Amino acid sequence: MSNKKPKPEVTQTGSVEYEHVDETYLEERSLKKKAGWVLLWGLGVGAVISGDYFGWNFGLDAGGFWGLTIATVFMAIMYLFMMYSLAELSTILPHAGGPYSFARTAMGPWGGYITGLAVVIEYVVTPAVIVVGIGGYLHEIWPIVPLWAWWLIAYAIFVAINVYGVELTLKVSLVVTIIATLILIIYYLAAIFSGHWAWANLFTVTPTPGNSATWLPKGWYGVFGAIPFAIWFYLAIEELPLAAEETEDVNRDMPKAMISAIVALLVMSVFTLVLNSGIDFCNADGACGAAAIGVSGAPLADGFVAIFGSGKAMTIILILIGLTGLIASFHSIIYAYGRQIFALSRAGYFPRFWSITHKTRHTPHVALIGGAIIGYLAALLIDQFSDTVGAVLLNMAVFGAAISYVMMMLSYIIIKKKNIDRPYVSPGGNFFAWVTLILALISIFAAFAIPDYRPGVIGVAIFYALGLIYFAVYARHHLVAEAPEEEFALIELAEEELA
Repeated sequence: MSNKKPKPEVTQTGSVEYEHVDETYLEERSLKKKAGWVLLWGLGVGAVISGDYFGWNFGLDAGGFWGLTIATVFMAIMYLFMMYSLAELSTILPHAGGPYSFARTAMGPWGGYITGLAVVIEYVVTPAVIVVGIGGYLHEIWPIVPLWAWWLIAYAIFVAINVYGVELTLKVSLVVTIIATLILIIYYLAAIFSGHWAWANLFTVTPTPGNSATWLPKGWYGVFGAIPFAIWFYLAIEELPLAAEETEDVNRDMPKAMISAIVALLVMSVFTLVLNSGIDFCNADGACGAAAIGVSGAPLADGFVAIFGSGKAMTIILILIGLTGLIASFHSIIYAYGRQIFALSRAGYFPRFWSITHKTRHTPHVALIGGAIIGYLAALLIDQFSDTVGAVLLNMAVFGAAISYVMMMLSYIIIKKKNIDRPYVSPGGNFFAWVTLILALISIFAAFAIPDYRPGVIGVAIFYALGLIYFAVYARHHLVAEAPEEEFALIELAEEELA
């Protein structure tokens, strides 16, 4: 008598093949509903808030104050409009797949995979950007510990919290996000009332020939080059739909959390851009104001130094301040890549073992650990070939993110034509989606604007191409019909064919 399992039943739909699975398969890949809108708000703002602590400031060096300001205005519009569109989609398709689910329903398995892979790249690379910052701060206190060890320790701690349970994950994210927000508010008030902020400090970036120091010191191309850094003020807020399967009342809580989170981030980005850029901080090279902040690895900490002075005790305090914002985002985005990898794996787009959840904690521990290993190795690799590892990784993350934005907005426009119940409706409809799509297309090309960062972005493009080959050769023949995202899409397809 053979012990071999019978081959699963296979159904072909277009260019893909679906295997049918039993209830045990989905039971091994189940999540718990633990999130209300407040916890979701903490997750969303927490994912992004490190952008107010570092990363955005490189846009000052790329385009000057007004160049970065113009880029930020356009990116603020893009993210605000996108959040309204995604709030509508997340109530229609409340699945852990989030962006992949939207594109799968709108454009079929290929569209779903192209979108999901871009999101995975964004969310695996983004923690790698942040962990570089975390390591840099901790290295200042304990320089005897090598950077790679700090990166490893950070991943180990926060992956462990995510594996322990979604409730703890969300509560930790909320607490750290509130602390990080309060620190920003303290800085804003201190900058305004201390006398250490001046309008003239905003225009200290050295202009290139033929350009004005007080307007666009790097010309209009500097505005283009500043776009990826303006995106860093908001990047990853779009992760919230990934929590849909774990949200208690998705129709009520998801739109409320998404809109309130992006409004909070918009307000903080304005204050950070103006009040951190114009502080009277001077670095060791003699650069001051925006010129110094624009090349700083810790712009908020440098702003505090300008206001309160330096010294050993102050240095430690500033390091702890900087870590708060970084940890909030690092922790939240680990959650995000875990859910996107989990959903794609559960549906067969990625190897299925990646979607197995912990037997007692019901968290996607395999996806969380696997994503951490990839992100950690990416940071190690870039560190070997670049002195600006954080900025290189940032542009890599923006490239993946912008591709996913284009695909999600295309999905919105297509799904808008379908006769599907909409518990929440975006006030801007297709207009918001088209504006977002156009700005996202520009952002894709902006990731290549600065020559020093292009090799990393090209590396992501090569990895992306290899991922598409994997789907074409293998994964499209082994999709899972009963995965929630696929099941919904297949039912919709069948109803359209009957109609």
